[in-house]
Amino acid sequence: MLRFFVIFIAVLAVLFRIDMLDEVQRVAIEPWTSLLATVSAALMTPLDADVAHQGRILMSRATGFAVSIEAGCNGVEAAIILIAGMIAFPSKWSHKLVGIAIGIAAVQGVNLLRIISLYYLGKWNMTVFEFAHLYLWQALIMLDVLVVWMLWIRWIAKQQPAEPEAAHAA
Repeated sequence: MLRFFVIFIAVLAVLFRIDMLDEVQRVAIEPWTSLLATVSAALMTPLDADVAHQGRILMSRATGFAVSIEAGCNGVEAAIILIAGMIAFPSKWSHKLVGIAIGIAAVQGVNLLRIISLYYLGKWNMTVFEFAHLYLWQALIMLDVLVVWMLWIRWIAKQQPAEPEAAHAA
């Protein structure tokens, strides 16, 4: 258990430090955040032609209301926590890589729902938007990370060969 926590904290520290590097922000994080706005707008426009996007901003053409996807809202930090948990957990590297790939996709899928819902909540009621943005969705994204990680651990357990009954009797 101690080994898990030491590795988890170390990986978190390294990945968060890498995330904060100016070059990483410029080359990876900022384009990713803009892509989230593009994908969000693409998902929304078939049902809502009023939605537009520019860079990391989603906006209403009619009202001018806009939300900007900022650091902390792009799912990167949640993905880092998930990656750290998967790297720290004792399993084969092939299992870790599968879990990380599927896990990041799951986190980002939920994050797209978050972004879209917050856009519409903000258009409707800023008080509800603030609550959902600051409290509800923060908890839901972390719950998503926890659920994905636990499902991955369950999958890992099924990949392990069963121990012979004699080993349990000893």
